[in-house]
Amino acid sequence: MSLFREYFYRKAPDRLVEISERVYAFDCCFSNDVMGDDEYKQYLDGIVAQLHYLYPDTSFKVCNFRAEDQQSQISTLLSQYGTSVMDYPNQHESVPLLPLQVISQFLISSESWLGQQNVLLMHCERGCLPLLDFMLSALLLYYKRYHGDQKTLELAYNQAPKELLYLSSALNPQPSQLRYLGYISTRDLGSDWPPPEAPLVLDCLILRGLPHFEGVKDWRPSLRVLGQDHKAPANRSSILLFSTPKTNTIYQQVLS
Repeated sequence: MSLFREYFYRKAPDRLVEISERVYAFDCCFSNDVMGDDEYKQYLDGIVAQLHYLYPDTSFKVCNFRAEDQQSQISTLLSQYGTSVMDYPNQHESVPLLPLQVISQFLISSESWLGQQNVLLMHCERGCLPLLDFMLSALLLYYKRYHGDQKTLELAYNQAPKELLYLSSALNPQPSQLRYLGYISTRDLGSDWPPPEAPLVLDCLILRGLPHFEGVKDWRPSLRVLGQDHKAPANRSSILLFSTPKTNTIYQQVLS
């Protein structure tokens, strides 16, 4: 089936979702069904057979989004067909995103790969669907196959049951994802791509809809901000930049 029917009317190979020309996503990523090992192998075997029939002289590459502590089952199964699988971590700074530099490299390498008339396949492990949806949206905006950051992201999110999206995080990742999609959709308006890193100033944080606990006094939320250490730019790991004090204080914190 096709993900965006306004543009694509061709029938995609069985068990694949057509994203764009020669770009497909595995339909198991958008389903609540859980396959056993043998069923999953048969599933992949059937897809590979179809693709080799439809694209006999074409190379295939799979981009797989998974948790860092998981083994990549699809890499093992597809290695027998000589299909390369690129694994990407599911989260960056606890959000279903990738660093902007990695996103840029993914988009540029995908453009080169597809420019050689190859096929790109997108896959995610259980619980990694929000990142897959984001990367599909990023690819479509980068190629200008679709317009509107929020509309493109919502179309991708609507392909799967909502409860499947909640498996990865109880937090809503879309605000952060939309901010990154904005960098991609407006990349032609400036000379810098990806945009350089810049300090972030947190002036005010407004929390709404906080729970009320009967009989509990002096209850207040605790805020922790994680990010990179500006004093050690070569170190890309996160550190604790700020934590709310235990007293009622109005503050302004500058983050680098």
